[in-house]
Amino acid sequence: MHDPGLLTVAEGADYLRQGRIVAYPTEAVYGLGCDPANETAVREVLDLKERPASAGLILIADRFDYLEPFTSPVEPDLLERAMSRWPGPVTWLFPRAPDIPDWLAGKHPTVALRLTAHPVCRALSAAFGGAIVSTSANTRSEAPARGADEVKAYFGDRLGGIVA
Repeated sequence: MHDPGLLTVAEGADYLRQGRIVAYPTEAVYGLGCDPANETAVREVLDLKERPASAGLILIADRFDYLEPFTSPVEPDLLERAMSRWPGPVTWLFPRAPDIPDWLAGKHPTVALRLTAHPVCRALSAAFGGAIVSTSANTRSEAPARGADEVKAYFGDRLGGIVA
């Protein structure tokens, strides 16, 4: 049985590039993440969460340049409002780019984006070189994990590792 051990940020970024799922601390709870361009990894996150693809997922990054490709042209006032609250724990809905698949954004005309302030999330996005899928580390029947031990208890060997 594989124990999802603690990973450095660099190891976590490598795992993301390999299509693996990692957990990491966020502003509020632990999150599960993967490469948003990897359909297999995204579907694995959805399976772990027991979440339908139609619900969509949040994307986080350390800079807006990494989030912008997921959006259609953004109205300046929307971007200005979002940037006034970012970086931070606030998720904003932006018009979805036409080529963003349903398995990532669900059936919504928008995509959920967050420019994170959490140092581990920011470092992971920077090391990965892009946006990361982010969703709370829990299934529908459980409260979101608030620590690495809870993440391990919930997901065991179904995770690549936990970025610390």
